[in-house]
Amino acid sequence: MDALSDALRVLRLSGAVFLDAEFTAPWCVLSEGRRPVTEPLPPGGNVIFFHLLTEGRCSARLAGGGEAVELGPGDIVMMSRDDSHLMGSDLGLRPINAAALVKPAAANGLMRLEYGGGGEKTRFACSFLICDERLCRPLLDALPRILRIPLGEGPEVAWLRNLMRTGNEETAAARPGGATVLAKLAELLFAEGMRRYITSLPDGAVGWLAGLRDRFVGRALALMHERPGHDWTVDEIADNVGISRSALSQRFTDLIGQPPMQYLTRWRMTTAAQRLRGEEVSIARVAADIGYDSEAAFNRAFKRELGVTPAAWRRSAT
Repeated sequence: MDALSDALRVLRLSGAVFLDAEFTAPWCVLSEGRRPVTEPLPPGGNVIFFHLLTEGRCSARLAGGGEAVELGPGDIVMMSRDDSHLMGSDLGLRPINAAALVKPAAANGLMRLEYGGGGEKTRFACSFLICDERLCRPLLDALPRILRIPLGEGPEVAWLRNLMRTGNEETAAARPGGATVLAKLAELLFAEGMRRYITSLPDGAVGWLAGLRDRFVGRALALMHERPGHDWTVDEIADNVGISRSALSQRFTDLIGQPPMQYLTRWRMTTAAQRLRGEEVSIARVAADIGYDSEAAFNRAFKRELGVTPAAWRRSAT
């Protein structure tokens, strides 16, 4: 089992919207957190913004401060934790709220955002995703709050640009099934962004994504994701990945931030939560499948990790 693919499956990403944004220098806009969402987020809801720069150059940073990132054609800028952020040719300018600039889509048209002083042009394709933070905390915690992912402009990334173009066309056409198509397109973009980010991590990086790249920790994660209901011990995992028990425990804790068995428990609860909302299966069956002989013990563990009982979690999906 590919642990990244497994985590993306459990994320249950949804809510993608594509729009075309065009700016001319000088310009600076503020995009507020949760601004694209037209209804209140469910408990645990988190918005992931990402914008693909298709023309021109600009800077971006979180509205709360921090270092700015410089963007060029073929770059994606991602805000992983629902943060308000600034983008512009000059971030020292007084920003205008981006929501006030969005033009409603005409019949069979695409939502557009236009603003600026008439100088050098910059264009974006913009979208967002919604996920339940409680189900994807290891991944979100491993990401910076603002992240530049360079895709480049060569033929090897032409399919990604085509995906964004398809998203634009799908948004404009408003055909039946469009919401599902848009969510899948955005999920593909997000997955490719994560793959590229993993390969760009420097030596010595820590976190869940860095663990995926590690020879031993990555294999240990794959084993636990492949068979979450197995009665794993650290000794058995270490034997399978070809390292001593103590070395695996130390390496795993240093990279992931928690011991292997603690991670396994949390992943079991994440898997259970996804199944309880996505399948018509009994709580007892889910408990048994992830390694619990006692439904009562499973209920206690689930509530400890997610704050509600399995039955309450399932009801909240409606």
